Amino acid sequence: MTNIDDVANMLVPVIMVLVFGIAATIASRAMRFSPIIGFLLLGVLIGTWDHDLLSAGSMVRLLAQLGVVFLLFDVGLHFSLTHVREQAVDIFGFGPAQVIAGTAALAGAAWLFGLPPLAAGLVGATLALSSTAIVANIIAERHQRTCPVGITATAILVFQDLIAIFLLILATADQSGGALAALGTALLKAVGAFALTVFAGRVVARPLFAWIARRGGDEVFSAVALVIAMAAAWTAAESGLSLTLGAFLGGMVVAESPFRTIVRSEIGPFRVLLLSFFFISVGASLDLRALASSWAVVVAITTGLVALKIATNTLSALVFRWSVPGSFQLGFLIAQGSEFAFVIFGLEPTRQLIGPALASELIAAVALSLAITPMLSAAGRQLAGRLRARATRNEFLELHAKGEAGPVLIIGMGEIGRTIADGLTEFGIGYDAVERDERRLTRGLADGYHLVFGNATEPRFWRAIDLHSRRFSVSTDATTEGMRDAQPAAEAFYPGVRQLSVVCDEDAAGELRELGLEVVVERDRPLGLSAARYLLKELSVAAEEIERWSVRQRLLA
Repeated sequence: MTNIDDVANMLVPVIMVLVFGIAATIASRAMRFSPIIGFLLLGVLIGTWDHDLLSAGSMVRLLAQLGVVFLLFDVGLHFSLTHVREQAVDIFGFGPAQVIAGTAALAGAAWLFGLPPLAAGLVGATLALSSTAIVANIIAERHQRTCPVGITATAILVFQDLIAIFLLILATADQSGGALAALGTALLKAVGAFALTVFAGRVVARPLFAWIARRGGDEVFSAVALVIAMAAAWTAAESGLSLTLGAFLGGMVVAESPFRTIVRSEIGPFRVLLLSFFFISVGASLDLRALASSWAVVVAITTGLVALKIATNTLSALVFRWSVPGSFQLGFLIAQGSEFAFVIFGLEPTRQLIGPALASELIAAVALSLAITPMLSAAGRQLAGRLRARATRNEFLELHAKGEAGPVLIIGMGEIGRTIADGLTEFGIGYDAVERDERRLTRGLADGYHLVFGNATEPRFWRAIDLHSRRFSVSTDATTEGMRDAQPAAEAFYPGVRQLSVVCDEDAAGELRELGLEVVVERDRPLGLSAARYLLKELSVAAEEIERWSVRQRLLA
């Protein structure tokens, strides 16, 4: 009975935070604010009312940490080895430039205000880091993962997570020669972890998920995704690296397989729910007593921190040939402090080095900078928009497309789906395809089609496949029953996406038209040619070019 009572007592704060979180989300949406702001303000209120609710050992704190783990796992799902190679300049060029510039400016300011060089250097380097959790969530919320600002910001944050590990080692190392050896060991561990990620992605993940696709179900994908995310984070932490870096590398393991999209859809609900606990805990970390007693100092530190980081971030972007508008948008987006600052400034050696009072003020300033990040990033975006409105789009190199979603989503890659994909490829039109059958998936990938595994009738899958950014969703094996269930939700959530169904008989076409769907009846050879011609015409391809391509396809059939 005692055990049952203990479990019930542990659930009380979780239920309370969930209820308040739902209310904060609804209120934020009603006032057209980001829900992050609502969660942060809720955290401030909870911290003032009952700080023990979010104490270090509580269930809520554990759920908050898991939220960050799943967020970084999700970020890793977008960073395959190919992506890392493509973003090498940002990760290993732009990232170091941003950290060095920020560290120099902030350490210089700390030294001018009386800190000795060693203490000023540690403070500057710590404050130069940005918040992976908050920035990554803002990028996801704005659907900026595939745009240059989102891609580059994520690459910089990945590099910063590596730097944070080394800062933690320096902050806890003794003043003898042991620090250098510890840094070398950490570097070797990071390289080893990356090599293991590449091996696991290539050798383990693909055959494992292929086996699950043949014998398991969606619930098995959920379980495996949870295991990979938490096991990778735990392994990294036990090896002396960080939970966040481990979760990111776990996501990279899955990113090497065509099953990454369904995994992303399976962990999505966990990530969104648990992240709310994290943002609430950040708000609760604001020490209102410290703010009340030295509010002027905290506000001044926050203002200086944000201003210097905007300046150094913007200058770093300009060095890498970004436009002025793009540089400002990126500069504002990553102008806050990092969650790692709470750890580093809370360590006893750090507090002795810089003084307990200053450590508390810095923690409060970083928390305040996190709280204002949604507003800061929105201001940077608006400023960039105004500056771009005065010039032509061609001036901005960083606006050139990078990995954006194709306008067409093909559901089912049998003969019809392949013909549609061939037509789109012929005219340089991007597409992505979803296939539920593992054998079709394997054959399609072998033949060079852009294909992922998943069940496109599941609403939670639509966000993972970026349905919001498509013009057409083409179902090549639609059934009346399946479309009757999916069509109303798809139309409600994605009214700008045209739903096209391809069938082979008039009876099925009539039933689907009654549901309000566009329908193409296949009467041509090869199967899918009629649908491909219809799509190409709707996508403004010249009729003469479509006809020439169609003739070639009929000859090959």
